[in-house]
Amino acid sequence: RKDVEEGLEIIGKRSEELSRFIAAYTKLTRLPEPVFNDMNVRAWIQHVAGLETRVTVTVHPGPAVTIQADRGQLDQLLINLLANAVEASLETHAQADGQVIIGWSADKKSLRVWIDDDGPGLNEGRDVFVPFFTTKEQGQGTGMGLAVVHGIVKSHGGTITVDSSPDRGTRFDVYLPAISKRVETDDAPSFGLPRGDERIL
Repeated sequence: RKDVEEGLEIIGKRSEELSRFIAAYTKLTRLPEPVFNDMNVRAWIQHVAGLETRVTVTVHPGPAVTIQADRGQLDQLLINLLANAVEASLETHAQADGQVIIGWSADKKSLRVWIDDDGPGLNEGRDVFVPFFTTKEQGQGTGMGLAVVHGIVKSHGGTITVDSSPDRGTRFDVYLPAISKRVETDDAPSFGLPRGDERIL
């Protein structure tokens, strides 16, 4: 009888954990529809980069671009990606030596924002955007951050790619297509959306 009671107790605890996971996933799937307004890309990226104090974040500025986007959602997207990059860098470097770079490019149809880190990288074949995926130790991460990022990108009609391998760092590229209102440059690089054998998520 004691074994049965202990087994039921374990089942009860696991059911509670599963319920919390389901509740978190349900909340994710209810991401509100974006409210599109004019957004200055330079101001957005420089603001979010300035929030990070654990390592120096280097900004590689691109052209002056104004897009239609939900600023609150894109703040959340970039804060998540930048925090992950910084934490990855700190896994392999002292605070003064870590390197995180963020930048953007644009043409008249698309905006691309990228974040590079020099952390330990990820194993191939891991889908980092599924809910509850995390590389952090137990109890230190929910695994929801990148799933939220993916949802925000999709709600803006965009795509996100990741390029990473062990000991080589990680690069995320966010593409927001066909929403640019103004690109104040005549020589912005033309790249469009990722095609061919690039890994699109």
